[in-house]
Amino acid sequence: MAEGFAKTIGAGKIAVTSSGLESSKVHPTAIQVMSEIGIDITDQTSNPLSDFNAEDYDAVISLCGCGVNLPEAWVLREVFQDWQLDDPDGQPIETFHRVRDEIKERVEKLVDSLQ
Repeated sequence: MAEGFAKTIGAGKIAVTSSGLESSKVHPTAIQVMSEIGIDITDQTSNPLSDFNAEDYDAVISLCGCGVNLPEAWVLREVFQDWQLDDPDGQPIETFHRVRDEIKERVEKLVDSLQ
């Protein structure tokens, strides 16, 4: 969801990639709640962090408090934020809606701060 918002809100302002400690696909309910607001994240994937070089990024955002598991090079980027968000996996759709809206607010603030 964060990648979808960042690509939409930050279009023409920032470049966005998404990774995880392991590669993964987007949760079907995340696709659903994002499509409700007109953002299609169907084709997004999260590639493994090992596919990327920390030096290529100015800003790194970690979700769900996962920043503690990142190698030091990623944490030392110019902008590093570890967003403490609930993991909606296995939760009711209302949790996906709440987390979606929290992510949108944070992405808006982030994009504004990077300009």
